[in-house]
Amino acid sequence: MPHEKTYIMLKPDAVKRRLIGEIVSRIEKKGYHITQAKLMTLDKTVIAEHYAHLVDKPFYPKLEAFMTSGPVFGMVVEGENAIAGMRQMMGPTNVFEASPGTIRGDYATNVTENVIHGSDSAENATIEIKRFFG
Repeated sequence: MPHEKTYIMLKPDAVKRRLIGEIVSRIEKKGYHITQAKLMTLDKTVIAEHYAHLVDKPFYPKLEAFMTSGPVFGMVVEGENAIAGMRQMMGPTNVFEASPGTIRGDYATNVTENVIHGSDSAENATIEIKRFFG
């Protein structure tokens, strides 16, 4: 399995609910390494760039309002098969399909406020790491 880097972001709901430590602990217990991390407040320009594939969707204004409602915690996570492994740990975007034991299954409350984002491919991981960490 390849050693990979991926971008993981704990969304405003996770930060507000003080879940950072618990989720970071789960990531580290799985054997992944967090090599960069920072708390940041995103503006509408960055949100539009990050969610460019969703800007034309009817739910986008609600997503934008949520993502600018408070700080997020961004991380570069590294390890064997980190992209697929983290996505498996996260669970599906639709929290109502997320199994108990996944991060979303255990902590997310609705589809918009779903606690966590993770890159879905090596290409997007590279783009997102550069976007948020330079």
